[in-house]
Amino acid sequence: MEERKKREKLCGAAVERGVSFAGTDAVERVTDPARKDAVASEILVGLPEWFGLPESTKEYIEGCRSLPFWRCQSKGRTVGFLALKETSPYTAEIFVMGVCREFHGAGAGRALVLAAEQYALGQSYEFLQVKTVQKGHYAEYDSTNAFYERMGFRELECFPTLWDAWNPCQVYVKAVAGGRREK
Repeated sequence: MEERKKREKLCGAAVERGVSFAGTDAVERVTDPARKDAVASEILVGLPEWFGLPESTKEYIEGCRSLPFWRCQSKGRTVGFLALKETSPYTAEIFVMGVCREFHGAGAGRALVLAAEQYALGQSYEFLQVKTVQKGHYAEYDSTNAFYERMGFRELECFPTLWDAWNPCQVYVKAVAGGRREK
């Protein structure tokens, strides 16, 4: 456990400097809204199993423009991104994250989540949360759930009809180490 914390601390420092780790060239913060739009569009269009509803995908892309946003590169190619949204003074939500299918399991998703955690820590958030489709409904989302669980997220609650009856919304949360706000 101690080794894992040390590795995550090193990865977080690497994220701040934009250095390579976890099988990627770099994770970098993107601030230009047009660049965010282009990155999110490029990645999400290639993931129809997760982002196959054009209206929802458009909302994710547009929503990214004003949010903290990171992209992950491998050999100069953008292979993933993550956008973070404040949901309360104590919590930030992974609003949307996408990693090119051929890079699943290669460290890009882990690198992006670690970047989000470092940001959340710097903003004094106590928790990160993410919403996805509950396990047991679609194989693609079962792998998504397993990823978040490996990253230390835990099931908080399922809202069976928040999205619709075929896509029960599972909420995961994770405590951000050291993230404490003054009361």
